[in-house]
Amino acid sequence: MLSLHNTLTNKTEEFTPLITEKVTVYTCGPTVYSEPHIGNWVAYIRWDTLVRVLKANDYTVERVMNITDVGHLVGDGDEGEDKLAKGAKREGKTAWEVAATYTNSFVDGMKALNLISPEHLTKATDHIQEQIALVETLRQKGFTYVIDDGVYFNTSKFPAYADFAHLDLDELKAGARVEYNQQKRQSSDFALWKFSPEDEQRDMEWDNPFGDGRKGFPGWHIECSAMAMKYLGETLDIHTGGIDHIPVHHTNEIAQSEAATGKQFARFWLHNNHLKVNGTKISKSLENGFTLADLATKGYSPLDYRMLILQSHYMSEGNFTWENLEGAKNRRTHWRTIAALRWQIHDTLDDEDTKASTNVSAKLLAAPHAALEALNNDLNTPESLRVIEEAMSIVETAQLATVQKRALVHLLEFIDETLGIDLLASTPDISDEQKQLILERQRARENKDWAISDRLRDQLIAQGIGVSDALSGVRWYYL
Repeated sequence: MLSLHNTLTNKTEEFTPLITEKVTVYTCGPTVYSEPHIGNWVAYIRWDTLVRVLKANDYTVERVMNITDVGHLVGDGDEGEDKLAKGAKREGKTAWEVAATYTNSFVDGMKALNLISPEHLTKATDHIQEQIALVETLRQKGFTYVIDDGVYFNTSKFPAYADFAHLDLDELKAGARVEYNQQKRQSSDFALWKFSPEDEQRDMEWDNPFGDGRKGFPGWHIECSAMAMKYLGETLDIHTGGIDHIPVHHTNEIAQSEAATGKQFARFWLHNNHLKVNGTKISKSLENGFTLADLATKGYSPLDYRMLILQSHYMSEGNFTWENLEGAKNRRTHWRTIAALRWQIHDTLDDEDTKASTNVSAKLLAAPHAALEALNNDLNTPESLRVIEEAMSIVETAQLATVQKRALVHLLEFIDETLGIDLLASTPDISDEQKQLILERQRARENKDWAISDRLRDQLIAQGIGVSDALSGVRWYYL
């Protein structure tokens, strides 16, 4: 049974989809105006784990992730300049060029982190007509009004507006600073469509039926509703995002979607917490917005970082330190060492009749089920890792003759499929020539020819292969 914490009800609930065996998921994607940093990647690792766990429970998943390449203003409350326009000024490029550069960078990062690509990776600029149509539907139903700078959603027309985030609208109104736009009827009203300034030609602007011939561009929130409903229907099974999306972006998505359709927009809302760096918020002034490339310069792979994120629960606040990342790297290295043992278990020892009853193999065969149980408990990745670590330690200390190869491979497949750590692909069998070097080194040690033994060891190290001489026998591993 899979249970998930639903922000909508603030309860952990048993999950069942609307359609048997199929789950629809919408993930709020990146605003592609700059290189994503490690804090940005947290959500995508979290929700990739969700998709993997749904698949492990035999669900078919159809997911949409948006690429925000227009409309996201610097202030979430419809204030400031468009983030893409800001990026364009910073780099001396067009907004289209900036969007293309960082969309490609994001896709490359997804691959490096071993994230499953969503069935629909959708750009806001490719769905302008769908967004205009949704705004038009809201206009016809009486939920909008037009002021000098755009078309706004009238939150007073949607009585449930404050429910999702438990907002105190009176307090918001009383405490609101001087608004960017004094024409808004309520401080909580938000832009569905913005008009281009009359004295400015934007890189990204479109004809629309709202502004008496003035070109314009969509607001940030409308894109998610339009694209989610186009591909997944009017009611989604799961909508995901960061906790910062709750009071504004997701609240606005719910209002505009449900006002347009009269139906519940999403049944489950999942939100991940933030990542700090050395206990401090990520900020440009502190220069702690490290990228995957920054990690690589210090010898860490994207999958080391993925392991770090999995070591905490998605609802808890994470903390990045180089020491923590080193610990995650060591854990993944340890697991890869165990994964390499599958090539060192002789096929003759894979006899199911003689090995299945051994204590080691029994624990190995039980580990995937126990790890999945942990993941089914609201994506409890730390507990799942603990179960796997225990199984790995059993293998590490066991005689290989007591390890059933099939059981070990089954555990490794489970880890790769549900946690995306990529143990199997990163630990191929070594070559016959390398195996011969190991045998020659072993003979040299038996003959106490330490000089030859050391020389052969160094040859293997130069090829990225380490060798350990344990009581349980000689074992090779990847450095």
